[in-house]
Amino acid sequence: MTDPASAGIPPEEAAARAAESLKAVAEGTGHLLRTVADLDPDALGGPSALPGWTRGHVLAHLSRNADSLVNLLETARTGVDVPQYASPEAREQGIRDGAGRPLDEQLADLRRSSERLAAAAESLPDTAWTVPLRHRTGYVFPAYDVPWKRLMEVEYHHVDLDAGYTPAHWPESFASAELARLAARLDGAEGLPGVALTAEDTGTRARIGEPAGPELAVEGPVRALTAWLSGRSDGDGLQVHRAGVLLPDPRTVLPQLPPLN
Repeated sequence: MTDPASAGIPPEEAAARAAESLKAVAEGTGHLLRTVADLDPDALGGPSALPGWTRGHVLAHLSRNADSLVNLLETARTGVDVPQYASPEAREQGIRDGAGRPLDEQLADLRRSSERLAAAAESLPDTAWTVPLRHRTGYVFPAYDVPWKRLMEVEYHHVDLDAGYTPAHWPESFASAELARLAARLDGAEGLPGVALTAEDTGTRARIGEPAGPELAVEGPVRALTAWLSGRSDGDGLQVHRAGVLLPDPRTVLPQLPPLN
């Protein structure tokens, strides 16, 4: 595989990027494990913030995702193509099979799978972090992005557990980076009205939607903006202006965002 995304990145720089993200993963995983350890065992069968998933589904997904990223790092280390998941069906089955386990099993699985991923990353030589890898959906990305992908899983799904951890708890560095990433993804999106975004606490400015406009100006803390763009909020904590006029309830005027894949 070849990928322009990794072209021109020296191995030392790729390894440094990965190491920085891995520190954030370790910290976020620690917070997540503490949340899970404090859960009422009966809460695992309750609904998460993800439609159709219990908290048990979310935890099973997090554990199997860690193992899937170990597979990708094995590809980077050996050059032998190991699919992220054996198949889409196997991915879904793994989540279903693990969802109903008791809390102690879920917690142990999450801890062990996270440790396996950390160990796989620790064993990777610098040169391996530049290797292009194939995501389960088909696109290609450099190995040094694997730790950030895990950080996204940990931080977003920690919120999805609906167990007291909210977007307000996200590290500012994570929220800021995700605001930039999500806005870039939605910039020029067909059928999405133009929206100008301003993070009042960081000064970050971005835009999403079609080039015409912007129709709306949305302001608020960086975490609130990222929560809305990622589908973790209906606009709570944001202010929305149209033609310079403050609108009373952002939740009634913010456009419907396309689903994230």
